[in-house]
This record gives sequence, structure tokens and C-alpha cells, in this order.
Amino acid sequence: MLKAILFDLDGTLTNTDPIHYSVWKNLLSDYDIAVDREFYDRYFSGRLNADIIADLLPQLSPEEGAQFSDRKEALFREHAQTELIRLEGLTEFLDWVDRHHLKRAVVTNAPPKNAWFSLDVLQLRDFFEVVVIGEELEHGKPHPMPYEVGLQKVGVEASEAIAFEDSPSGIRSAVSAGILTVGVASTHEPEALTSAGATSVIKDFQDPVLNTILETHYGVMGRTP
Repeated sequence: MLKAILFDLDGTLTNTDPIHYSVWKNLLSDYDIAVDREFYDRYFSGRLNADIIADLLPQLSPEEGAQFSDRKEALFREHAQTELIRLEGLTEFLDWVDRHHLKRAVVTNAPPKNAWFSLDVLQLRDFFEVVVIGEELEHGKPHPMPYEVGLQKVGVEASEAIAFEDSPSGIRSAVSAGILTVGVASTHEPEALTSAGATSVIKDFQDPVLNTILETHYGVMGRTP
């Protein structure tokens, strides 16, 4: 029986990817690091800032790395204030979640300030009873811990939940926690998401495949696109 829906944030509730890509590209050009889409998908998507900076800028001290991360995220928030919108079909799907009295959580690797800022801009802070932030745990995604904590906080078993994720890293996290996971192909090709373990892939929350997933795996009538 379906009791809870767990959502990633970046790329799932909203497509923040173009903003992150632009900011990272501009900042790293100062270090003669050229960022194209292939490079971005390989080193950035779904990862914690601390891990990204340690890989790409090992010459920075931990303090310098933290300052770089803070600068990057301040620039992200500056752009996001006017550019963030909900992913297509999300509002209607969240109404469906509410009507079915399902528990709901956000499970994200976004820095804490960004996570709360994005939820505020999207007017979703009050909708989610649980927000799990990987940076505040011992392990972030792709480790299963963020989703395991999410399950614990909403009080359901993995078999009673479904997760929505846009990155291979996030999918591996949710799948490793035992959750049936749907890939959202907003930032990656569907093949990359299924290879990471996604059971199915949707383009956005208007995709009719979503109805099929809900009916096939949980016997719940999905919303009409």
C-alpha cells in the first residue's frame, strides 16, 4: 500500500540545473577549468558541494573551499529568486498527493540555505512535513542514508513509498534504501536514469507514464493528465 512520496528537490520539484550550470561554469573559469555539459553531468549532478570542490579544486583549504561554496550558492540564490518555477504538472500531482492523504518528504543534497530558499520561492515549505538535507547527515547521496532517514521521519517502510529523482546519484541513493524509484528526465537522458536503477522514467509530472506507475505498482488510480 502506498503511504508516502519522497521527492528530490533540484531537477525534480524544479529545474534548477541551468542556474547551477551557469554559476559553476563562470566561477570555475577563474581556475582555467572549462565546464561543458558532459563535464557537468559527470562531476556535479546530484553531488555535495564539498565533494565537488575537493575533486576539482584540491588546492583549496577546507576553509577556502567552504568560502567558494558559499559564494557559489549566494549567486545561485540571486538568480533563482526570479527564475525558479515548479516542474510541469507538479502542482496537480501535489494536489493528488494531498487528496490521498499521503505523507511527503523532500530528500536533497542541496545546501541547507538553498533548500529552504528554493522551497520558499516555490511556495512549498508548508507542504512538506519532512525535509532531509544530505549535508546535515553523516553521508549524502549516493549513500542510502538520506532516504533511510526520510523513511524513518515519515514513519513508513520502503515498500510503502515511492521516490522521484532526476540524477543517477539520487537514484542510487533511493534504490539502495529499497524504495521504488522513478527517474525524472529533466536533467539527464532516460537511459542514464534506468541504468542507475530507476524502475521507470517520466519527462515531468504531466507524463501519462506516471499514472501507469501508480496503478501498476500500488493499485492507486493516478491523476488524469
